Amino acid sequence: MRFTSVRKTIKNLNKMIDSVIDGTFSEATFDESLLSSLEAKLKRYLSHSHMTSQKLEEEKNVIKSLISDISHQTKTPIANIMLYSSLLMEQDNISDDTRNMIEQVNLQSQKLDFLIEALITASRLETGIISVNPIKNSISELVDNILIQIESKSKAKNIDITTNIEEGHAIFDMKWTVEAIYNIVDNAVKYTQNGGSVKIIAVPYELFYRINIIDNGIGIEEQDLSKIFQRFYRSQNVQQIEGVGIGLYLTREIISSEGGYIKVASKINEDTTFSVFLPK
Repeated sequence: MRFTSVRKTIKNLNKMIDSVIDGTFSEATFDESLLSSLEAKLKRYLSHSHMTSQKLEEEKNVIKSLISDISHQTKTPIANIMLYSSLLMEQDNISDDTRNMIEQVNLQSQKLDFLIEALITASRLETGIISVNPIKNSISELVDNILIQIESKSKAKNIDITTNIEEGHAIFDMKWTVEAIYNIVDNAVKYTQNGGSVKIIAVPYELFYRINIIDNGIGIEEQDLSKIFQRFYRSQNVQQIEGVGIGLYLTREIISSEGGYIKVASKINEDTTFSVFLPK
């Protein structure tokens, strides 16, 4: 008899859990039994959980609206500054000193525009406003898109970029992964001396596709290796080189959101290897 009662209670609990999962739960027992008490507690928990979810969704919408507003409000004035400074540089009757100052205004405006865009992208990724949609994509196509974007910068520094790609497919979002790995390749070009080299090697493993980006640039100090993916972190060795320290932070956020990960190894003034692992 006791066994039958236990089975009945377990059966009722199982039904309650199923209804919670389905979102159809409601109190069915109204007495002083333990089952009724459990139903009442479940109802209070679900009600609280629903209110919390609602509050989080409302906060997310507020952040989304704020980010959109910042993006909209800053784009126009920065674009105008860059436009007017470009027009001023085209004038013939200005001194060399004035022209240099106008060029600096234009340059700093471009840096500000890049920084704001990067911050907005980071905020959208962190709050889930930007959704990364990993699907089966071609590794060769990924690398080709990166090479197209980096071509002008590599040519300007006479840096030879070579590739060794074992064709295959992995699970990633093409648009965001191009941006993520481009940030690494861009750094490789930026921190490699004129006439240097960058290699991109893609090798398939059983569970992941490994993409190595190898340069023979200035390298990264051992104590900096654990910090380079932090937002705004820049090593003391590269303070004289243009940058804001957000590219690698975005890269890690994107790759992590796809179920991948990144490793880095470096020797000062010899080579640096970033290894990106994308799930297959």
